[in-house]
Amino acid sequence: MSPPPIAAREIAREERFNEVWNNQLNDVFADVAPYYDRANTIASLGLWGRFLRQFMATVEVRPGERVLDVCAGTNAIGIALLEREPSLEVHAIDRSAAMQEVGQRSAESRGLRIRSVIADVHTLPFPDDHFDLVTIQFASRHLRVGRVFAEIRRVLKPGGRFHHCDMLRPASRVVEQLYYAYLRTCLEFTAILFRSGPAARKCKEYFINALRMFYSAEELCVVLRELGYVEVRASTVLCGMLGFHRAVKPPPG
Repeated sequence: MSPPPIAAREIAREERFNEVWNNQLNDVFADVAPYYDRANTIASLGLWGRFLRQFMATVEVRPGERVLDVCAGTNAIGIALLEREPSLEVHAIDRSAAMQEVGQRSAESRGLRIRSVIADVHTLPFPDDHFDLVTIQFASRHLRVGRVFAEIRRVLKPGGRFHHCDMLRPASRVVEQLYYAYLRTCLEFTAILFRSGPAARKCKEYFINALRMFYSAEELCVVLRELGYVEVRASTVLCGMLGFHRAVKPPPG
């Protein structure tokens, strides 16, 4: 029997990108870490901060909750959460030490504490039923989605919320092709502007292909439901190019 479409997509993604994921992305993010936020602001035509605010508007928090930010990068999410609710216990996990170094400096400069772990997010080093809230932003297209989302479900407490934000594959073919053409131009421009190193330049085409083989907003809802999440909902902006998802770990039984 053939695997269902979502499972087949995950198999195809891993076969296509396994080499990049395992052996190249760490070098890419070590290269871009010092200018990551500035490059994204330029590539988004100044909308990067607005995208963060739109995502944060979908995330509800309560005093004293324990939060995990997966693929935390430069800690934009953890900082935004602590500025909203200082009583949170915020943990950050990322494979890139270089990105977290930037993120920790950013948090410390604001007098905020974020507990940082450098590890592979496909196997989260936390116990079951541990977090009230888990977030992930602008990273899942570089991950084995089924494995990471299953791990997030494991570490969430029953009733805990998972909030996801990423660039998506638009449902419209016309929008999709225009989107890729724009991204290709942006990647070339930012590489020149910030004098990107060989690792980042080598992976420019990968970033386009990773989106080509990624999910639309509705397809990602299917992935979440298949993994056992409930109350799954999604919203998109920019004709489906950017999406926000929310899902809940159900109570036992």
